[in-house]
Amino acid sequence: MKVILLEDVKSQGKKGDVVNVSDGYARNMLFPKKLAVPADAKNLNDLKLQHQRADRQAAENLAAAKELSEKLENTTVEVKLKGGEGGKAFGSVSAKEIAVALKEQTGIDVDKKKMHLKENLKNLGSYDVPVKLHPQVTAKLTVRVTEG
Repeated sequence: MKVILLEDVKSQGKKGDVVNVSDGYARNMLFPKKLAVPADAKNLNDLKLQHQRADRQAAENLAAAKELSEKLENTTVEVKLKGGEGGKAFGSVSAKEIAVALKEQTGIDVDKKKMHLKENLKNLGSYDVPVKLHPQVTAKLTVRVTEG
């Protein structure tokens, strides 16, 4: 009997897979626990529509990430640190502080976890910070650390 899995089932397949199982296993295990539905024309059509909807949503997310990437490429965020002599700063600038400054200065809200700083910014100057907005889209945000 062919069934469409509604959940991941160990040794059978993942959610959304169409698998062939024995009639008894389907009737006694999968259907009562709502782990699968029969693979008839209506359910196969519903599965196809779900895949189309998921593909469309993924395309919209990618387009939104590319649009945000273009905005971030042309943006410079200024963060102030107390500084000493010789361009040394007291303390450092973390991804959280960059995210807060970006929100205050431009209104663009980016999660601090998407900013990939190798280490906190400890000196005055200008830095390019990579921001991973999507698995396929990474933007470079310019951060200027000034004495303030």
